[in-house]
Amino acid sequence: MLTPAGVAHSPAHPSDTAVAPLMIGTAGWGLPRASQHRFASAGPAGSHLERYAQHLPAVEINSSFYRSHQRSTYERWAAATPPAFRFCAKLPRSITHTARLKDTEPLLQAFLDQVEGLGTRLGCLLVQLPPSLSLDIAVADAFLGSLRRRHAGGGIAVEPRHASWFTAEGDALLAHWRVARVLADPVLHDRGRAPGGWPGLVYCRLHGSPRVYYSAYDAALINALALRLQTAAREACSVWCIFDNTARGAATDNALDLHGAVRG
Repeated sequence: MLTPAGVAHSPAHPSDTAVAPLMIGTAGWGLPRASQHRFASAGPAGSHLERYAQHLPAVEINSSFYRSHQRSTYERWAAATPPAFRFCAKLPRSITHTARLKDTEPLLQAFLDQVEGLGTRLGCLLVQLPPSLSLDIAVADAFLGSLRRRHAGGGIAVEPRHASWFTAEGDALLAHWRVARVLADPVLHDRGRAPGGWPGLVYCRLHGSPRVYYSAYDAALINALALRLQTAAREACSVWCIFDNTARGAATDNALDLHGAVRG
């Protein structure tokens, strides 16, 4: 289970007064029937994305993991959202699970050519690794270097699941390429109770606990998490919190409640 006290990161802000925006949202922008009344002020017209983007500041595109989208599709999604709205796009499984990070340059370039259709609304890239993928320093270094050169100024977060990534060696490699290690719930390894890698980006993914993808988070945890994210926003340059407990729609209410808590 997530321990909210572990969200804060070591300081990485260029100034003591800067506060990073909190990019709170869900994996995908579907509006569950039970939560649609909370989007009533957005009006009945418009797509789910347009209505979603009037209430939450960010979203994670998980469909890009399973299939490619044309650049024009990303352009259309960007046009449907306010200027301050941000997307995180998940790298395709052809890169992370099939190729397992090896010799991925053509795949990376094709993906980035598509996703850059989001323009300034592209806030981050997510690299979710299979549980069986252990840390191979040579392979990981070559992959992260290639990705960083192609996505020079943007956010990159890696969600590893093999224990070998949750080490000082793994964090040092990620930090070298300015890549964050995701804080994921449920926590798989003790070192995963806090973010790792580059401290300039904090990225949390909450999958639901105790039942992954199904369980909702209670109000006490949401309120505690809001306080820790506010602290992280004073210490990092960018802070994301994405709810992936979408199987029964719990993510939407959790994200809306957290967004309200950090503002109120």
